Amino acid sequence: MKQYIYKNKKILALSLSIALFGCTAQDTSENNSATATVQKSETQYNTDYLTRDVRDDIFYFVMPDRFYNGDTSNDMGDITKPESYGGFNPKRKGFFHGGDIKGLEDKLDYLENLGITAIWMTPILRNQAVQGDMAGYHGYWVLDFTEIDPHLGSNQDLKHLIDAAHKRGMKVFFDIITNHTADVIKFKECHGEDGSKWSLDSGLCEYKSQQQVKNGDKYTVIVPEHSKSIKVPQWLNDPKFYHNQGDSTWQGESAVYGDFSGLDDVDTDNPEVVSGMIDIFKNIVTEFKPDGFRVDTVKHVNTEFWADFSPAIIDHAKSLDIPNFHIFGEVYSGDVEVLSHYTTAGKMPAILDFGFQGAAYDVFINETGTDKLKTLFDNDDHYNDGDSRADMNPTFIGNHDMGRFAHFLSKSKTPLDEQTQLEKVKLAHALMYFSRGIPVVYYGDEQGFVGKGGDMDSRQDMMQSKVKTYTEDKLLGTELTAANSNFDESHPLFNELSQLAKTFKSHKALRQGVHHNRAVTTDGPGLYAFSRVELDNPVEYLVLFNTSNEAIKTKLDSTSDIYSDIATNEVIKASSQNKLTINLAPLSYRIFKADSSIKPTKLGQLNLIKFKNGDKIQGDINLSYQLDKMKNAIVPVLEMTTEISLDGSEFTKVSFDNTLPLTAQFDVSDYANGSTVKVKSVVTNFAGETSKLISEFTISK
Repeated sequence: MKQYIYKNKKILALSLSIALFGCTAQDTSENNSATATVQKSETQYNTDYLTRDVRDDIFYFVMPDRFYNGDTSNDMGDITKPESYGGFNPKRKGFFHGGDIKGLEDKLDYLENLGITAIWMTPILRNQAVQGDMAGYHGYWVLDFTEIDPHLGSNQDLKHLIDAAHKRGMKVFFDIITNHTADVIKFKECHGEDGSKWSLDSGLCEYKSQQQVKNGDKYTVIVPEHSKSIKVPQWLNDPKFYHNQGDSTWQGESAVYGDFSGLDDVDTDNPEVVSGMIDIFKNIVTEFKPDGFRVDTVKHVNTEFWADFSPAIIDHAKSLDIPNFHIFGEVYSGDVEVLSHYTTAGKMPAILDFGFQGAAYDVFINETGTDKLKTLFDNDDHYNDGDSRADMNPTFIGNHDMGRFAHFLSKSKTPLDEQTQLEKVKLAHALMYFSRGIPVVYYGDEQGFVGKGGDMDSRQDMMQSKVKTYTEDKLLGTELTAANSNFDESHPLFNELSQLAKTFKSHKALRQGVHHNRAVTTDGPGLYAFSRVELDNPVEYLVLFNTSNEAIKTKLDSTSDIYSDIATNEVIKASSQNKLTINLAPLSYRIFKADSSIKPTKLGQLNLIKFKNGDKIQGDINLSYQLDKMKNAIVPVLEMTTEISLDGSEFTKVSFDNTLPLTAQFDVSDYANGSTVKVKSVVTNFAGETSKLISEFTISK
């Protein structure tokens, strides 16, 4: 048993080694009937935003202030609220530039033509307009959790945008923050006797540990007179609801309890804060009816908060007839064990897949072997518990913090000309669209935006820009610069992404099918092949990528006699040895669809093999299952579901897996010593056949 440690919690991992048989290619007579069945079962893309599965969505991540100015009257904010007025300077990249909610609505045609089905906006709640020598254009300095920042428009403007998007079948997602508010609370020791200094005027304020605070070594809290009641709801103005321990060093406990460069760190351990934050965002769902939340800075909040917050918000949304409200969190880490902690113990439905971003960077920028991608997807089992799954995770290749993918190409192991850069941008997006996960397009990538790095250098204006460093930047695929308005629907990357969207929407298996690794390289760029297969309509989509600058001719095992290229309709036939021969041009991809279903997998007896400490769950247990009398499968079509019962209670689903090797992982850290755990695992081949095993273990700590 592999054991994962999160804050001293133990995760039990059950590993199932399975061999399969009965998955050979079918003969011609079987193909004819299978083809008819497959064609008949093909489903149409669901254009209804309310009932559409989020795995069928294509996200567009946009910073409204940098997109399009639809209403110049709100450029300065609200003069009646001095804390949210000013900060407009379109010549400086750290200030407001004028984009707004009305501007987004004005460009819905553009987004629809790009194939976008879900708009995810950076935070839009009312901010403190200016902190020091910078403005809150990005939305992460929230003061008021009940209204939209006046630089972006009004609450009514937002409702109008959501209604307009919904009429087009498009969803709208809010970026939300529970970790911190704007910088209002000051410390006399750092910010002066009257708290008049901004937190960064004299550098970071030294972090005081929990032990120091417990011992009485605390900061003297000051809230300047003019700021004592500027947060909404009112309870947020009370310093007792904040940690007040100085600035985070991003290490150890300070990552959870420290201020973000002066931003007031909310005490999410406090039960009053938990209920208060839940109420805040319930009210937002009630008023605006968004389709989901992206949650900022998740790993900087205690996990127990999320375990209460996410289910409460989703249940509330369902009570308002929003059946598919989706929440995904930002955890800035590529480590699957760290990321999956928040979808398991934290009960979040999904997490932004920084692991995917890192693997794509390795493959396309560092020019590593494509086995990096195999490793990524092999680890998906970590996410697959009772209420979350890997294919609910949004995937991306660049963003507003780390920078754009086109900029990363400047760091490529091999120097690239512009045409090669374009081809790599296209290929990376194709991988994002057709591998497991929900694709996220970062605004401007479809117009060839590059930038000079992360953070502010990757937050260019789509409208005509006046920022010198933006206008000097060379864009890919166009002679235009940021000094122009960049909504060109003839741009080669716009055309490419709109075509990717059409393919994505036309084939359910490419959106919801199980991802099976098929072939990789280990010593540099080359072939990455994988299959996408729906379990209830098991027709293989064989997807092949060539990440190298050389043509590739490859042979792969087949699950069917005949495949067709979904783009060109080219037909290829398997050899008598059930091998497919496929040619791939440099820096290209191809998708082939089999003309017949994969035969159901014949199941044998499910057996438990125990290693080390017998049936005691303690220390380093290693448990594995295997199914007897089975041969290897090319693309297995089966799923194992695991449920547990504690001391005779009802069984609860804790894990599922549909890729080999089948595994189950679940947390046993909260169970009392001596407790009896029954584990029920059921494997089904979707042809009415199952294999079941019930095991019993004792918790021993």
